[in-house]
Amino acid sequence: MTFSPSLFDLPFPDQPDLSLESKHAASFGGRLCGVDEAGRGPWAGPVVTAAVILDYDRVPEGLNDSKKLTEAKREQLFVAIVTSAHVSVASASPETIDRVNIRTATLSAMVRAVNHLALVPDYVLVDGRDVPPGLKQPGQALVKGDGRCLCVAAASIVAKVTRDRMLVALDRDFPGYGFAQHKGYGVPQHQAALEKLGPSPHHRMSFRPVRLAAGEPS
Repeated sequence: MTFSPSLFDLPFPDQPDLSLESKHAASFGGRLCGVDEAGRGPWAGPVVTAAVILDYDRVPEGLNDSKKLTEAKREQLFVAIVTSAHVSVASASPETIDRVNIRTATLSAMVRAVNHLALVPDYVLVDGRDVPPGLKQPGQALVKGDGRCLCVAAASIVAKVTRDRMLVALDRDFPGYGFAQHKGYGVPQHQAALEKLGPSPHHRMSFRPVRLAAGEPS
């Protein structure tokens, strides 16, 4: 089957739109995959990526950019997504992020997420500006795609909820940093904990604030 990139040159609405995306999905045999990440910016914890192929006959109501949803709504939608769609998750550890950089680690995890889907997609829509190198399928990057495309919105929710749960678990093993509250992001509470405790094994040493807290050169 030949795919026309011009199909995705059409303008997207400000929020995910079922009718527009359904037309796209029909053109690709219903196997349209959305991909997004959570955790590129934090100082600690993994970056998590998700790939989702929706069943357009059972699209959970209320899909949107995960950042626009409450935690309770994300949790509710997470359950609805994983029980009605094909979902795959992949992550990259802080060690990997430090070794190859956050962008490379994220794009590589995106490819792994797509590759481990039980259903092989025909086309991949990726939130952001990059189509991950190494994808077996044709695809397109969509700036702010998690607020414009249903399957990308679903992927953003799965990635966010998965990572948040991982940081809550990490907080139990490394108390004092506040991981359960700030999820590893660079808030004042996290900065104060770093200055008091120093970096944990789950901090990203390649990130400048963590290096400074460890007493290393910036």
